[in-house]
Amino acid sequence: MKQILEQFKYLNPKDPGAWPPLPKALSLLVLLAAILAGAYVFDWSGQLEALDAGAAQEKKLKDDYKDRKQQAVNLDLYRQQLREIDSSFGALLKQLPNRSQMDALLVEINQAGLGRGLQFDLFKPAGSETQRDFYAELPITLKIQGSYHDMGQFASDISQLPRIVTLNDIAISVAKDSLVMDATAKTFRYLDDEEVAAQRRTAAKGKAAKK
Repeated sequence: MKQILEQFKYLNPKDPGAWPPLPKALSLLVLLAAILAGAYVFDWSGQLEALDAGAAQEKKLKDDYKDRKQQAVNLDLYRQQLREIDSSFGALLKQLPNRSQMDALLVEINQAGLGRGLQFDLFKPAGSETQRDFYAELPITLKIQGSYHDMGQFASDISQLPRIVTLNDIAISVAKDSLVMDATAKTFRYLDDEEVAAQRRTAAKGKAAKK
């Protein structure tokens, strides 16, 4: 150890060529480390970051390729599912009457009650229609007298109508010789092209006013 330390004594910084072997080797190692550190900070780090970004982009492109390939393989299946969805939607849409068919639907609801021997004390639209995305909802206030069995059959008949009708807010009370049912029947119809266009214009005006 003493001999090693002796090599570091009396080193002339102006003449490193005359230094003993160990200080020379150590100095070269320090210089090499400094060069490598400088190269990393000023050059290699940017290249490594670019390399990592390229690897991430490559992975993303591969994943996108796999997804698109999977979609292409299943394209016929997707088209079949879309046709089935369109068919199901069309079948549901047929259960909604248009504007000209609403009166006939109201008659059907009334006839369903009379056919079960029920007495209508009130059968009246409960206000204006409420428009949704592609259909309108019309509530009807009902007040009916009859037996429990007949009212149950009436509700069953309503559920089996070819058009969509729902009974809501049902309340049953006891009268002298029968039961009284207060309810709100909701019927639905699909909007025609003119109504849909008007609805879109109104929505567009609303967005423009907010801006």
